[in-house]
Amino acid sequence: MNSMQIKLAAVMACAALSFQAHADCAYPKAPAAIPNGSTASEQEMVGAMQAFKAYDADVNAYGTCLEEETKQKAAGTAQLMQLKTMQTKKLNAAVAELQVKAKEFNAQVKAYKSRG
Repeated sequence: MNSMQIKLAAVMACAALSFQAHADCAYPKAPAAIPNGSTASEQEMVGAMQAFKAYDADVNAYGTCLEEETKQKAAGTAQLMQLKTMQTKKLNAAVAELQVKAKEFNAQVKAYKSRG
């Protein structure tokens, strides 16, 4: 290996480490529990509603973070489409989880409201 190849290998290694170490976007956490609408108090249901609103905001912030991360990491890289695809998959997973959890919560809200 000549010195140019060694320098290139060092730059590539640093870039790879920088790429991995720069993952600042924390995957949003769903609320830990959904109260049973048939037995929950109003206070529990309101608390769950507030937790879901915060969770929704976290998913939206996650999407924004992924967009910014993509812009920063992809500047001048040949892997732009690959990075965008990976970030889209991450966001889609978060949104899909949000939708499942929201559906579960909405079913419990309906059960709560049906109690009269």
